[in-house]
Amino acid sequence: MNPLSPYAGPERRRNRVFVTKNTEYHFRGERCVAVRDRRSKKWLPSHLAIGRRLSGGVQFHKNGAAVPVCDGPGVGEALYFADDGRELITSAVCGLERPPREVAATYSAAMTG
Repeated sequence: MNPLSPYAGPERRRNRVFVTKNTEYHFRGERCVAVRDRRSKKWLPSHLAIGRRLSGGVQFHKNGAAVPVCDGPGVGEALYFADDGRELITSAVCGLERPPREVAATYSAAMTG
C-alpha cells in the first residue's frame, strides 16, 4: 500500500518488473511478457522466459544450497520457471519495480521483436 494513497484494498496492478544484475523480467500477472537487457535497454524477444508462467523462486544459502520458494520471489532470490518441460532459473533479483505505463504499452512490440 502506498502511504500517500487513501486506497487500502487489495493490490490490483497486474504489471511488475523483477530486476536482476543484467536483465529486467517484465510480468503481466504471473506470466513473463518481455525481457530487457539493462545495459543496452534493448528487448530480448527470443529469451526463454518470455511467455512462461512464474513457478516460484529459488533462495540461495551461503553454503551453496538452493532451496525452492513457493511464494513470489523476493530480493536476493532467483526467478524459477518450471513449465514447458524446461527449467529456467535466473540470477538473483536485486529489485522489484512497477513499469511506467509507456513501457507496459510496448510489451506486444517487444515480444515480436
